[in-house]
Amino acid sequence: MRARIEALKEKNDVLLVAHFYQRDEVVEIADLTGDSLELARKASASEHNIVLFCGVGFMGQSVKILAPNKKVFMPKIACCSMARMISDAYFDDSIALLESYGITNIFPVTYINSNAEVKAKVAELGGVVCTSANATKIMEYALKQGKKIFFLPDRCLGENLAIQNGLKSAVLGEDSKEVVQGADVICYNGFCSVHQLFTPEDIDFYREKYPDILVAVHPECKPSVVAKADFVGSTSQIIAYVKGLKETQKVVVGTEFNLVNRLRKPHNGIQNTFVLSSTKPECPTMNETTLEDILKALEYIDKGESYNEIILPKDTAIKAKRALDKMLELS
Repeated sequence: MRARIEALKEKNDVLLVAHFYQRDEVVEIADLTGDSLELARKASASEHNIVLFCGVGFMGQSVKILAPNKKVFMPKIACCSMARMISDAYFDDSIALLESYGITNIFPVTYINSNAEVKAKVAELGGVVCTSANATKIMEYALKQGKKIFFLPDRCLGENLAIQNGLKSAVLGEDSKEVVQGADVICYNGFCSVHQLFTPEDIDFYREKYPDILVAVHPECKPSVVAKADFVGSTSQIIAYVKGLKETQKVVVGTEFNLVNRLRKPHNGIQNTFVLSSTKPECPTMNETTLEDILKALEYIDKGESYNEIILPKDTAIKAKRALDKMLELS
């Protein structure tokens, strides 16, 4: 099967892209792997006219938005649960609620884990997109706008950024009107189901078992977890951090299982890298794509037929591109 995939990729000049959270078999065969920022930038800038994206829907959309002339297909149009928590209608409702609170000077920042329609809405209000890798830089830019920051859809990333900058945060729809009015960063009430699994108690457990262990977590984790960590960063930043450690240094990582599982092999038969959870923190949608799905998509492409092609309304794509381009410029 792998040989057939490679042959069809070469024949049709297809760039096979896979997010770090994909299954090992998919990551191993991909031409390009990375986190959201890396993949959006590199896939859109590649010389290939056809991109086959192994990930979740908003990621394929991001490549199509940045490179509208490319053909973008997905073996599975899996949907990120966080991205499903926000829609253009929910965005409009949120802005209306903020305005009813007397908050009209709003600067929206949407996490890349959102659909194209939401990114377009954010662009209409002069806002920008961010990823976990560049969120700190984007927040610095947002703060210079002198407006209330509306961060969506991940409340945890928004709250962690607020804490990092010594700012007050509130969660829209959960906190009172008065608390929201007094906040510097207003967060939409969305979250990552995988990163919600990690708890401060998990960290306490590992520190008690291995006193010298280091803790690295993703900023989509709860603020109470982030506060106890030694390192906080995106998937690519976590990879760099762990690979920079001595082979004998024990580290526990709070992010998706597939990524953590392939970070480091045991050293002299001793496992020094652990997953920060008593249950398997595996993203179900990121794990939907299989080699069989990739082969099927390539066979359709080889016949000149459309298969899970990413197609966006022109107006939506143009507006969303403004917010994504601004993100890349600031990154």
